[in-house]
Amino acid sequence: MSIERAQCGDVEIAFERFGSPLDPTVVLVMGLATQMIAWHDDFCAMIADEGFQVVRFDNRDIGLSTHFDEAGMPDLTPLMSGGLIEEAPYLLADMADDTMALVDALGIARVHVVGASMGGMIAQEVALRHPQRVLSLTSIFSTPGPRIGAPKPEAAAALLSPPATTEEEAGERAVAVYRVIGSPGYPLDEAGLTARARESFRRSNDPAGPMRQLAAIHVSGDRTERLHDLRVPTLVLHGEDDPLVQPEGGRATAEAVPGSRLVTFPGMGHDLPLALWPEIVKEIVAHARAAD
Repeated sequence: MSIERAQCGDVEIAFERFGSPLDPTVVLVMGLATQMIAWHDDFCAMIADEGFQVVRFDNRDIGLSTHFDEAGMPDLTPLMSGGLIEEAPYLLADMADDTMALVDALGIARVHVVGASMGGMIAQEVALRHPQRVLSLTSIFSTPGPRIGAPKPEAAAALLSPPATTEEEAGERAVAVYRVIGSPGYPLDEAGLTARARESFRRSNDPAGPMRQLAAIHVSGDRTERLHDLRVPTLVLHGEDDPLVQPEGGRATAEAVPGSRLVTFPGMGHDLPLALWPEIVKEIVAHARAAD
């Protein structure tokens, strides 16, 4: 795929497209510290083959999109002791507006928004802030608030393990992290994880960017009350064995949005196992078609 770029206010967003621009559009929003290539090419193609244009992109502060280097490394010390942080250089709302600015740049009126983890939080904000532009919302292993479905200690420790300093370390770190947060009911794709982590390191290595994203998650607070008023068709997908955003996060999201539907997967953790792709894509596509 060829990398395209769009100027979205002060932020340049790098993105890629699959499928025909004449088809309804599904926008895929990725999670914390994770570049758009984590939406695997084949996963994107599976959705596109069902008659959708698929757009994936790098959030601000990750990959090939604008990095907020001038903001430096945030002080996350209070989080380590269960406290609160009060400042961040931007909020999830700003990341949601980046998403919609990209949609504007593409000249698309309304889209289906699918977000995973932090991407699910951003997708929720997109639907809350721009409900008239969102045909459907799919929130995958996410939560309406940072303290709902909070990570198990070992999962939090894995996520905050020291960043890689070489391509080789990046591959090793990814495997080590997903041994903790991945799906216990499915084989871990160590070769694929290693390859994507090394490619991500080559594309952009910026350890401070994900920490600024993490600050945004916590400073943005809880969306539960706002979600009670959301009238966008909503699907919630969650792994029953997710240690990073525990299943409570998915249940709370579904309970907050009137008329939403919750689908859980036994043996699935905080990743998208290859064996579940057909079922996950089937759910996303059926939900989008029903909303259309």
